[in-house]
Amino acid sequence: MEGLIRFLFIAIGILYIVRAIMRWLIPMLFQSVVNKAQQQHQQQQTNYNSSQKQPTGRIKVDYVPEDRKKGKFPDSEGEFVDYEEVK
Repeated sequence: MEGLIRFLFIAIGILYIVRAIMRWLIPMLFQSVVNKAQQQHQQQQTNYNSSQKQPTGRIKVDYVPEDRKKGKFPDSEGEFVDYEEVK
């Protein structure tokens, strides 16, 4: 019986110590993960902004589909209908 009581006291003591340590350790771990994510986001944002510098007022077209070059439009585009707005 003494062994069981001794085991319970030791187990409760260890759980209490682990719980106290986790109160300090887990927030520090989460903070470091959040800081890393923020740094990566800032680095990606600066890389994106530096690569997107183009003179204003100019348009650059990278890709034009073949059917657009020939003037043919697929049937899924629909038809243009003239209308007058009635007031």
